[in-house]
Amino acid sequence: MLLALSYQLDRLSSRLHRSRLALHARGWRGLLERMRGGAHGATAPMTAPDPHVHRGPQLADAHLPGGPHVLMIDVTTPRPDRDSGSVRAFGLMTLLVEAGYRVEFLPDDGRDAGHYSDALRAAGVQVHLVAGTSARIRWLSAHAPRCEAVIVSRYHLAESIFPLLRRIAPATRRILDTVDLHHLRELRESEQRNDPKLRRLAAMTRKRELAAVRAADVTWVVSAAEQTLLAHALPGSQVRVVSNIQNPEPEVPGPEHRRGAVFVGGAAHPPNLDAVAWLLDALLPAMRQAVPDLELHLVGEGLEKAVPRPPAGVIVHGFVPDLRPLLREMRVGVAPLRFGAGVKGKVNQGMAHGLPMLVTPCAAEGMHLRDGAQAFIAQTPEAFAEIIARLDADDALWLQVSHAAREHVAQHFSATTARAAVIASLRLDTPA
Repeated sequence: MLLALSYQLDRLSSRLHRSRLALHARGWRGLLERMRGGAHGATAPMTAPDPHVHRGPQLADAHLPGGPHVLMIDVTTPRPDRDSGSVRAFGLMTLLVEAGYRVEFLPDDGRDAGHYSDALRAAGVQVHLVAGTSARIRWLSAHAPRCEAVIVSRYHLAESIFPLLRRIAPATRRILDTVDLHHLRELRESEQRNDPKLRRLAAMTRKRELAAVRAADVTWVVSAAEQTLLAHALPGSQVRVVSNIQNPEPEVPGPEHRRGAVFVGGAAHPPNLDAVAWLLDALLPAMRQAVPDLELHLVGEGLEKAVPRPPAGVIVHGFVPDLRPLLREMRVGVAPLRFGAGVKGKVNQGMAHGLPMLVTPCAAEGMHLRDGAQAFIAQTPEAFAEIIARLDADDALWLQVSHAAREHVAQHFSATTARAAVIASLRLDTPA
C-alpha cells in the first residue's frame, strides 16, 4: 500500500511539473498534445493491452537469447520513423540483443503500438504490456530482481521508477539514459525567448534531473559536452557517453540531379518550431538572394498544421514514413536550431545519407564537426546564404563534404562505438 502510494505520488509530481512546462511554453493546445502524444509528441495507432503481459506471436521465449536480463523502460514504444529519441532507443535495444543479452521492454503507457511493437519483437526484444499502477508495481516486483540492469529513458520516468527499484530490486543496476539534458534545452529556450518564468521552470527541471542522476548507478549522455556539464554539477557521478546510433548509407547519388534544401523535425519539439519560424522569416529570404530558385522542403509530423499557408516554393510534407527517397534528391540539409540539447538526430541522419548539412552551432553541438569539413556551421542569414550558394554551384565541394559526412558518422556514431560504452556500463562480460 505505502509502496504504491509513494510511486503514484512521484509520478504525479513529475507529471505536474512537465504539464506546467508544456502549458507555459505552448499553451493549452500544446499541453493537450503532450498529454495525448506522450514523450514523442504524436499519436500513433495503438490498441489496449492485455491486462498483464503480451508477447508477439512470432517470438516465443525459446527464441530469445539466453544471456543476462536487461530491462528497458521508456514512456512509450519507440517509433523510429517519427523521432530521434525512438531511433536511439530502438538502436540500443537491438545492439544489446546482438551482443547476446536477453532484452525486455516495458512501455510506461502500457499500450501496444501495432507494427512498432512488432518491430521490436522481430528484433529479438520481449515486449511486456502492463496496464495500471498496481499491476505495474507487481510486475516490476516479480521481474526487476532477476535483471542485471534496468535502463530508464528520461529523468521524469526515473523520478518514480528508481525509488521503486531501490526497494524491490536493490541489487539491480539502475541506468539513466538522459536522451538529452532536458534542463539544458529548457534553459536555452528561456534565454532565446527572454522568458523569466521559463527560466525558473528550467531551474526546477535541473534539480529534478540532477536528482535522477544521483539516484542512478550510471547515467548515459549523448556527448562529451553533456558529460562535462554533469561532472561539474555532480563530481563523482558515473556518467558515460553512449552515442546515438546511425548506419551510413554505403552509396548515395551524386550532386548532378539534386536540388532543394530540406529541414527535418516534428512540430511537437519546441526547438523545431522555432527553427522553422526563423528559417521562413529570415534565412530563406537571404538564401534566395543567393539561389533565387531554391525550393525548401519541410518534413516532420505536425508541420502541416504549424505552417498552414507556406510561401511559394516551400513544400510542407508533414510526416514521411521513409525519408530515404527524399534525402537522395535534396542538395543540402538545413538545421537552424537556436536552442536545444544533446546530439541532433536530424543532423546525424542527413550526414549518414551523404547530404551536406548546414547547421547552427547549437545543432552541431557534441558531434565533433569541423566547419567546412564534415558539415557547414553558420549562425547568420548572410552566412547561410553564402554557403547555400557554394554548395549549389560547386559539385566538387559537395562530393567532398558528402563523403566526409558519411565517414564521420561511421567513426563516431556506429553501433561498435555505442556498444563498448553500453557493455562497460553494465559491468558484464559480453555473453558468448
